[in-house]
Amino acid sequence: MQLEIIYQDSSLIAINKPSGLLVHRTKLAAEEKTEFAVQILRDQIGQRVYPVHRLDRPTSGVLLFALDETLLPELKRQFADREVSKTYWAIVRGIPRDDNFLIDQGLKNERSGKIQEAITDFRLIQSCEIPFDTTGRYPTSRYSLLEACPKTGRTHQIRRHLAHARHYIVGDKKHGNNKQNHFFQAQYGLDHLLLHGQKLEIFHPVLQKKLVLEAEIPVHFRTILDQLGMNA
Repeated sequence: MQLEIIYQDSSLIAINKPSGLLVHRTKLAAEEKTEFAVQILRDQIGQRVYPVHRLDRPTSGVLLFALDETLLPELKRQFADREVSKTYWAIVRGIPRDDNFLIDQGLKNERSGKIQEAITDFRLIQSCEIPFDTTGRYPTSRYSLLEACPKTGRTHQIRRHLAHARHYIVGDKKHGNNKQNHFFQAQYGLDHLLLHGQKLEIFHPVLQKKLVLEAEIPVHFRTILDQLGMNA
C-alpha cells in the first residue's frame, strides 16, 4: 500500500488516511495480521514517524505525524487545549431542522465510566430525497451531507452525537442503523463508514504559522454522493 501524502516538510508529514486502516497497533488489534499507518508511512519515507492524533479505523481523512519526537508535546498540547480546528464531512440519515446546530451531550468514557463534556458544531451542506425505503418505515428516504466540527475529542464523538440525534451516519456499524447500512451495501456495494476528516488547522511549532491541511474525499464517499444526487 502506498499512502497519499498531502503535506511534508522537515518537521511534519500528513497523509489522507484510507478508511479501514488503523493508525497504530492496539490491544484490540494485537493479534491481527494487518498493516498500520505508522509502519506503512515509516517504510514509505524511510524514517520514523510519530502520530500526533488519531482517527477511528473506519474514518478516512487528514492524519498528522511529527518527524521529530520532541515536537509531540507542543502539538498534543494544542489538541488538549482546543486550539486545533478539525472539520469532518458525513453522510447521514434525515435532514436536520436547522442548517446550523450544536450538540452539547456528555459522553461516557468507556474505560472510566465517567461522563465527559462533548461538544460538536454541525452545518448542513446539502440534502436529498431518494425513492427508496431504507429503514422499513417510509416510502422515500432523506439524506444529508453534514460538516462536523468537534470542539472536544472524545472517542467516536461525531458518530455518537449523530446517533443521539438519530441522524445515523451511513455505514456506521457500531453506532448506526443496521437496516440503512444493509440497504447501502446491497444497493451501492458500500462497505465503508461515510465519515471523512476533511480539514485540520494547527499551528506549526517550527515554521511559527498556521498550517491548513485538507484531504480529498475518497472514491467510495464521492460515489455515494453521486448516487444520491449530491456533490461536494
